[in-house]
Amino acid sequence: MWRDWALVVVLVPLAVLEGVLRPDLPWRVFSVVVTAGLTPALLWRRTRPLEALAVCFVTTSLVPVALHGAMLDMYSLAYLLILPYALVRWGSGREIVIGLAVMLAGAGLSVLVEHAAPADAIGPFAVVLSTTTLGGAFRYRSRARARELDQVKLLEREQLARELHDTVAHHVSAMAIRAQAGLATAAARPDAATDALRVIEAEAARALDEMRAMVRVLRRDEPADLTPGRHIADIEGLAAPGGPDHPSVGVEISGDLGGLSPSVEAAVYRIAQEAVTNALRHARHATRVAVHVTGDGPSVCLRVSDDGDGGSARPAGPAGYGIVGMAERADLLGGTCVAGPDPGRGWTVTAVLPRNGVAT
Repeated sequence: MWRDWALVVVLVPLAVLEGVLRPDLPWRVFSVVVTAGLTPALLWRRTRPLEALAVCFVTTSLVPVALHGAMLDMYSLAYLLILPYALVRWGSGREIVIGLAVMLAGAGLSVLVEHAAPADAIGPFAVVLSTTTLGGAFRYRSRARARELDQVKLLEREQLARELHDTVAHHVSAMAIRAQAGLATAAARPDAATDALRVIEAEAARALDEMRAMVRVLRRDEPADLTPGRHIADIEGLAAPGGPDHPSVGVEISGDLGGLSPSVEAAVYRIAQEAVTNALRHARHATRVAVHVTGDGPSVCLRVSDDGDGGSARPAGPAGYGIVGMAERADLLGGTCVAGPDPGRGWTVTAVLPRNGVAT
């Protein structure tokens, strides 16, 4: 990265400047050459931290042997503290163990060559330990941040999957039902088949419009808050007259529904849409599907019921993700959504969501 190159560009001239200005520097030329020559190893600190640390620490540990006990006394060598940090920050577990062994071996060799007391090594060891601890802290923070981002992406995928399922399932189910009705009545009533084709065309156009809006959000061509959302009033568009092969859908909206959170309005619409789709698809011999939306104090209640047969035999958890998606939508907003058979016949979906959409 550019920061690594900047370190090298700055530290090499500093090493040369120290060699020129320090009058008490032993082995002046040799010290400057070694210090400046090890600086490019910093370019490996992110991609190959173990190799960078090994080269620098082995070299600095062998210099006292070559100079008969003389140490590299360059202040510029303080940049070597970056390498233990980099090892713990970006290295694998195996590399960290090997690197720590290299550092301990180098420190032990220096103590033996200089005949220094063990107490003199406590200070440098504490400094190196501080840098490695700092690297471990940043490593943990980075991984926690990565896990958080992965969780956010997963929630976005789940939300997108629910949107795709709700949008596509509703319109495709409507098209399938109309197509079946048109095929069944085409011979006796050609005009009914024509009407079915018109409904299929309208449903396909709506599905394409909603899919294009979602794609625009994903491509970031426009901000998500400027895309057309769904509101409580849009539920009236789910109403449909009955026919010989499909039930009627009635919608009733009452109560105080002003000031609802946009997320709550969208969730109520999507839950109603999915519940109507399930009723049209699974309710045998149903003649009507009733949708009731009521604003009551701090919450909004949605109730979708049908009068189809086999309510108790209808599965509460179908192979699809409709009921699961409705429950997840309500739960994310701090509400509840339950679906089940009615006492005699029929099936009812009831969702209650807080007006502000804040999870408790």
